[in-house]
Amino acid sequence: MAIKTSGGNSAFRNAANDFSHVEDPNERRRVALASINDAPFSWYHVRAVVVAGIGFFTDAYDIFAIGLVTAMLGVVYWHDSNKGVIPSSSDTAIKVATSGGTVLGQVGFGWLADVVGRKRMYGLELIIIVAATLAQSLSSDSAAMSVTGVIIFWRVIMGIGIGGDYPLSSVITSEFATTRWRGAMMGAVFAMQGFGQFGAAVVAIVVTAGFKESLVTAKNAAACSGVCGLAVDKMWRVIVGFGAVPGCIALYYRLTIPETPRYTFDVARDVEKAGVDVQAYVSGRAEGQPDEVRRAQALANQGGGIAIPKASWRDFIQHYGQWRNGKVLLGTAGSWFTLDVAFYGLGLNTPVILSAINFSGGKNMYEIFYRTAVGNLILVCAGAIPGYWFTVATVDTIGRKPIQYMGFAMLTIIFCVIGFDFHHLSPHALLALYVLAQFFFNFGPNATTFIVPGECFPTRYRSTSHGLSAAAGKVGAIVAQAVIGPLKGRGAPKGSSASPWLNHVMEIFALFMFLGLFTTFLIPETKRKTLEELAGEEPSASHLGSGHAGAGEKLSDEGLAAEDPAVPAERKV
Repeated sequence: MAIKTSGGNSAFRNAANDFSHVEDPNERRRVALASINDAPFSWYHVRAVVVAGIGFFTDAYDIFAIGLVTAMLGVVYWHDSNKGVIPSSSDTAIKVATSGGTVLGQVGFGWLADVVGRKRMYGLELIIIVAATLAQSLSSDSAAMSVTGVIIFWRVIMGIGIGGDYPLSSVITSEFATTRWRGAMMGAVFAMQGFGQFGAAVVAIVVTAGFKESLVTAKNAAACSGVCGLAVDKMWRVIVGFGAVPGCIALYYRLTIPETPRYTFDVARDVEKAGVDVQAYVSGRAEGQPDEVRRAQALANQGGGIAIPKASWRDFIQHYGQWRNGKVLLGTAGSWFTLDVAFYGLGLNTPVILSAINFSGGKNMYEIFYRTAVGNLILVCAGAIPGYWFTVATVDTIGRKPIQYMGFAMLTIIFCVIGFDFHHLSPHALLALYVLAQFFFNFGPNATTFIVPGECFPTRYRSTSHGLSAAAGKVGAIVAQAVIGPLKGRGAPKGSSASPWLNHVMEIFALFMFLGLFTTFLIPETKRKTLEELAGEEPSASHLGSGHAGAGEKLSDEGLAAEDPAVPAERKV
């Protein structure tokens, strides 16, 4: 008799439980996954997107807010030594620290989610983000350690949590999604980044307005002392600390999700243990204790008969050692790397754009902070948010690859125009090109590089592969911020803030966008295909019910090859 599992919540259903009456493990896998693939879009899917999306709201809030906060740190901690302006080295180090931590989190959490399961890791990354965010807001200077060092430490830790959110949210959303609208669901999760940037700007505006009376007493950063300095010290802590609030809202649902049915079938091969663990999480216990007799029966009846190869280091190397599989990982990682070099590098031009629309400077500190926050809000609303939602609306009809091709092509043109005609562009023309670039980043590769890696890899390596792809992107961000970014000041007098080489930096970004067209050739089109079809694991009707290892596998025309199930599992990946 089949073993029935329990658990789940209103955002993540335990689909494996609906088919516990089916004896054959491969048939049970087929009908259970078919029910997910063919399910009509419902309120359950909306909740799943919101729970995953709140994490990306938090991620974007924390990353975007620091751009507004570093100016405040300069007023508080470099008032006497540098006239209230944070040194460029400290500013860059604080921002790059997040990207460095994110690389560690993407690789580490991605791998762990394939080893110990999605549900055991989901929520842990959010706890890390919340804790590190609160710790940042309480950071201060001391005789033994500078505030820069303290904030860098906590931003690395926060970055690890942010990095973990990328593979986990993508893979969990993908594995619970209906095939017809999977791209839109994953795109909507990622689109919450736009609202996170929006939220950071709104909080900065509200906080600035709240301390208006203190801020108007100083005409510039050098004069901001006394009540003005105290107000700014409170402001940056509130802005940073508020980033922990949305994470706390989503924490319960993340900690109580059941394991995804695909992981339960293909990797864990232990439906009984997964079921009681889900029930334990829902009831507030750390781990379930299954009946060992029932568990042994389930493993004997189900684990040994699953046709999918087991994860191991040997299988991982063998799988990606084949060009038809390795090229996909190269394509997703390469596309993300080339994208993030320009995506993060474009932020170098933000002060120029804010000046063009008269949202920089002011006659006192209140106007300076207020205009900066409002200007950033305008730029986010004009380009970023519309781009995200154009992707959500069209990704399941146009397809992932056409959107990515279009985005890279348009961005190549835009950066060429900015770079080669930089000194002849009017401020309004520069503003228009900046907004267009933001739009085509998000209605283009910024969204698709997140979606495709969550779909095109086999379940046993899906999270690891997504983490590696995302980490390549953040390496690109570090290159943009720490290597290419400083080039904009080449040729400027010492101590000057001029950017005589900025046009050449834009030309470099155009080259990276052009390279993105070639990496896109390597990825498959995933629109309206099941995850099993993309992984080359679509069950064959002639083998259904056989119950033998290796039965039920076939290759799809554009999918990845199914490997030999006899490969030994020396070590899970």
